[in-house]
Amino acid sequence: MKPGIQLRQSQQLSLTPQLQQAIRLLQLSQIELQVELRELAEANPLIDLDDPDSEDEDQVEAATPEEADGPADDSRKESASEDDDYWDESSPQVVEWAQSSRNFDDDDKFEPQDAAPENLRDHLQWQANLSGLSAREAAIAAAIIDALDDDGYLREGLEPVLAALATLEPPVGKDQAEAVRVRIQHFEPVGVASLDLGDCLDAQLGQLDPATEGRELARAIVASELDLLARRDVAKLASRFGAHENEVIAAITLVRAMDPRPGSRFDPTQTEYVTPDAYAVKVGGRWRVSLSPDCQPRLAINQHYCGLIARAQRSDAAWLRGQLQEARWLMKSLEARADTLLKVAQAIVRTQSAFLDFGPEAMRPLVMRELAEELGMHESTISRVTTRKYLHTPRGTFEFKHFFSSSVATEDGGSASATAIQAMIKKLVYEEDPIKPLSDQTLTAELNRRGIQVARRTVAKYREQMRIPSSSERLRAR
Repeated sequence: MKPGIQLRQSQQLSLTPQLQQAIRLLQLSQIELQVELRELAEANPLIDLDDPDSEDEDQVEAATPEEADGPADDSRKESASEDDDYWDESSPQVVEWAQSSRNFDDDDKFEPQDAAPENLRDHLQWQANLSGLSAREAAIAAAIIDALDDDGYLREGLEPVLAALATLEPPVGKDQAEAVRVRIQHFEPVGVASLDLGDCLDAQLGQLDPATEGRELARAIVASELDLLARRDVAKLASRFGAHENEVIAAITLVRAMDPRPGSRFDPTQTEYVTPDAYAVKVGGRWRVSLSPDCQPRLAINQHYCGLIARAQRSDAAWLRGQLQEARWLMKSLEARADTLLKVAQAIVRTQSAFLDFGPEAMRPLVMRELAEELGMHESTISRVTTRKYLHTPRGTFEFKHFFSSSVATEDGGSASATAIQAMIKKLVYEEDPIKPLSDQTLTAELNRRGIQVARRTVAKYREQMRIPSSSERLRAR
């Protein structure tokens, strides 16, 4: 085969750094965007970011311009004497500062910072340190506390604890570790370090006054009949323990007052608060959408550094021009992000206006592909712009993705969204007769009667997704 030269023409899509930056900014949440812009502004002197946190620093710098622009050949002695004069108690500057400081409101202090929440292990270790344990017992207690899960259980038993204590001499026996575990079980909250649910409930019931009605029967039930207890099968429990049904009911009521997850109250996860990216408001009978001001960060070109480009040396000027171009690209990317966010929010509100007017039962089926075709965008762009972006409406604040749901065929040839069907199921269950709860088959028949063709297994799936118990469980709970 002879070597040769061929000329071919082809097209290829390449992601430029600017396009990559625009895509990355589009998928950031509002908080992440603020962090990203702050980092870019710190790295690029041509970017001026209107950051409220830096206003005080700007005011300090503006108050002493002579320090930046003044002559630099003053002697150390003169500088020291000027500083001494400035901070002299009789100087006009200090007098003015003292007078202004006295005008501050007494309540004008730093905002209190929330202390780090105490976690379960710290809380238990604090109690262990005050329990008079020996050095050996303290080491066992520390290993047990470290092995607890977030609910406070020692689900894997004592084997991992004994393995962690293998270096102790003499070796720790299982009986000794069990004795320490039982002591920890009666720390606050009672029931931690339990091996299973029955062990946890029994520890809590054991703390009650022995004269408490139903206490002993409740301990017997949690020790061997948790399945019947979960089903609230009063008749079988009464037969199993030879007790009256009223006694069984009293025991069940006592057990239900216990905490099955004693460690969960120390959940370190903090509540997350979301800031809406867009607002939907009805004006003159029509829904209007506006972006949050925080979605459009105020950026500007630093004119001081921009003016230095013409006077700087060639290498410095080239670097400044590059930074200037990056600043302009960033501003264009932010404008494109805000424009895309507004278009998608407007399209969602336009499509789901019935939901805003009448509630979840009026939610229309909507998939990202439909919205992408309507707006002339790629489906991946819709996915990015709807992730961790929130729309505030009179019915609450929802993530953009909340307004998307699959469709289910109706009898008249139309379609209903899965969200609307779930809302109908929830309403039917809420309005049902407590004595005769609606089964999945009855719910399916009612939806079919309303023209929504849905299978019973679909109804059961939706009910489970909404964490609605079955009809038999709802009947026993009542």
